[in-house]
Amino acid sequence: MSLHFRAFWILLLICNFALQGLAQTPKYSNEFLTIGVSARAHGMSNAVVASTSDVHAGFWNPAGLTELELPFQVSAMHAEWFAGIAKYDYLGIAKKLNANPNKESTFGFSLIRLGVDNIPNTFYLVSPDGSINYDNVSQFSAADYALLFSYAQRIPYSRISIGGNAKIIRRVVGSFGNAWGFGIDLGSQYKRGNWRFGLMARDISFTFNGWNFNLTPEEKDVFLRTGNEIPSSTLEITTPRFILGGAWVKKFNSRISLIAELDLDITTDGERNVLISTSLLEIDPHAGLEINYRDLLFLRAGIGNIQKARDDVDPEKFIYTVQPNMGIGIHLSKFTIDYAFTDLGNVSQVLYSHIFSLKIDFKKKDPLEELDNQDDLF
Repeated sequence: MSLHFRAFWILLLICNFALQGLAQTPKYSNEFLTIGVSARAHGMSNAVVASTSDVHAGFWNPAGLTELELPFQVSAMHAEWFAGIAKYDYLGIAKKLNANPNKESTFGFSLIRLGVDNIPNTFYLVSPDGSINYDNVSQFSAADYALLFSYAQRIPYSRISIGGNAKIIRRVVGSFGNAWGFGIDLGSQYKRGNWRFGLMARDISFTFNGWNFNLTPEEKDVFLRTGNEIPSSTLEITTPRFILGGAWVKKFNSRISLIAELDLDITTDGERNVLISTSLLEIDPHAGLEINYRDLLFLRAGIGNIQKARDDVDPEKFIYTVQPNMGIGIHLSKFTIDYAFTDLGNVSQVLYSHIFSLKIDFKKKDPLEELDNQDDLF
């Protein structure tokens, strides 16, 4: 086996060991990190692990940061759902460190927040004498934060790139409770001809969130009187999730090119309502397509969230449902504006949202161009 294949197989072995060592842990931990960033990805049903090649790779597959064509990129996204109750925000930065084609390396930074603000705090709504006093109602926020530091390196003289994320998780529920967490992601990409392959191992280190609750005696009394369990400090574990992706990239002529990708999300934390379910693995396939016209206009579509559900007419029968997504992108000078029409959190088949994201390219100034501009002033 040649040297430049070894890193790819090492990553596969790490994934295999993690699968064998999984314990029974709660599902759906840190699920806000499965929503995803960029309207481009949402328009393609998040099938981008093999083909991602810009600042958003810091989230989807850090190995793709080596494909960054510019020295510096910035991206931002804002989305809302449930009539604006929940807000999702993202900021990403990527900086190329080494432009040598055989030793490319890139650094990335991503900040994500999912929050619900202005939640009424009715702990003290009822006064000790039994009267209701609305002046005692205050507000608090429940928010999840993730800070990702990404690094990617092309293996010298090969078609393989590897990358990783070190991420810090912060979760806050008003003044009542908070958690800190830390985890590591690993990713790899491989190119051959028109084909791109990607492997992303999220939370390969098992991400640990340590919860701490601070309730006053009065607040604990409210929990007891209302029949609720008093929360206690706990350790929440996020088990690994593996994403395998394959993409076909074709440039038909100088104007039109195409990317078609199929990704498989593999989880091991128990039964889920996905297309392929076994005693060991749950596999959720999703596919996306992007048509590029002269690097100016991008048309996108995808299908995902394939689930088995009971037929409304005959409850004894089962049918399969899919979630279609679509999007469009426009590239103008340094700016790329992307739009997607999608069910942002896979909440249901009908709660679709309009998602926008903005990407800005920063290029190094050409000294000769600067000199020409100065001559124009005279």
